[in-house]
Amino acid sequence: MESIIKWLESHGMPCFYKKYFGIECPGCGMQTAFIELLKGNISESIIIYPALLPTIFMIIYLILHIIFKFRQGALVLKISFIFTASIIVINYICKLLT
Repeated sequence: MESIIKWLESHGMPCFYKKYFGIECPGCGMQTAFIELLKGNISESIIIYPALLPTIFMIIYLILHIIFKFRQGALVLKISFIFTASIIVINYICKLLT
């Protein structure tokens, strides 16, 4: 696992938006937060990018829903998407204001 983390850290993609416009995009910090999550630093990951865990949940649930066709799966995915998008927007506004 340590070699995967080192590889991810050395092959991180720079943010195109931040590079050319000088301000962070709504997804800035996701790579760093994912690496921190892999290291086991859950609280640090949440501080860096609060929407990472809900995004991971949504992707896993979507895959499971496609395979198992849950009865209320579409509703859960809609609510999860709205929740995750809200976190992303609020986090982005907070980054712009600070």
